[in-house]
Amino acid sequence: MDEFRSGFAAVVGRPNVGKSTLVNALVGNKVAITSDKPQTTRSAVRGIVNTPSCQVVLIDTPGYHKPRTLLGSRLNEVVRAAWSDVELALFVVDGSSGVGRGDARVAEDLRAARCPTFLIVNKVDLMSRDQIAASLAAASDLGDYEEFIPVAARTGDGVDLLRDLIVPKMPEGPMYYEPGTSTDQPPPAFVAELVREKLLTRTREEVPHSIAVVTEDYEERDDGLLEIRATIFVERDSQKGIVIGKGGATIKAAGTEAREEIELLFGRKVFLELRAKVEKDWQRRAHALERLGFVSQS
Repeated sequence: MDEFRSGFAAVVGRPNVGKSTLVNALVGNKVAITSDKPQTTRSAVRGIVNTPSCQVVLIDTPGYHKPRTLLGSRLNEVVRAAWSDVELALFVVDGSSGVGRGDARVAEDLRAARCPTFLIVNKVDLMSRDQIAASLAAASDLGDYEEFIPVAARTGDGVDLLRDLIVPKMPEGPMYYEPGTSTDQPPPAFVAELVREKLLTRTREEVPHSIAVVTEDYEERDDGLLEIRATIFVERDSQKGIVIGKGGATIKAAGTEAREEIELLFGRKVFLELRAKVEKDWQRRAHALERLGFVSQS
């Protein structure tokens, strides 16, 4: 491969199969938040893989699912838009939980896009050799794919092989981003996502789905301090109380964890101020969704 190659690859699959963890592993940096809650990813986050001869732009997408809210429908639109205009799709399934109907639905809709596809069986670190073989066999029933690749995104097993297989699928093309760039996500958006990640680990039941975070102010001061103010939106007063916690404990702990990670990633001191606000039933209201950044793709 004497010529420089570049292109786009959409990472798709049902919720909670490890798509964001895989993107982070392929990039080598944290570019997408992760959690064990379904629908953690809510936008098409781009992670950039740089090699001496190639640049691959990975598009991390929300979990493809049967929507119950307008937000869910908007997230599925994001996925379909992503896989409709890429050189390659990475279809991720969770081998540890078994290949099921949700995966079959993704496979059916993905076939309509007529996009070259690798099928990735993830979480093999949680499986025996026999279980891996059974999962690969079940995955093959979903359709014909160019590659079937077992990986453990969490530990990195199989990630280098996957990266090596992706590069030749990219056409000759330009370098879309400066060398060393790992994401095109604006810092204020990434900060909002980090705050949401920390809250996801501290809330339960319906609350994680009802949390949205918007960075209202993001200022790099002359003294080197990064000053950030963000608003956490929920749908009901009871959820606001849970997010704040007794004596402000929950929002304070999430803010501290987020601030420490921002300082580590950005290499500068950070002042982070969080407040919680109710935006009633925002997942089901088009106007509220657009104000929070969830714009229709159609």
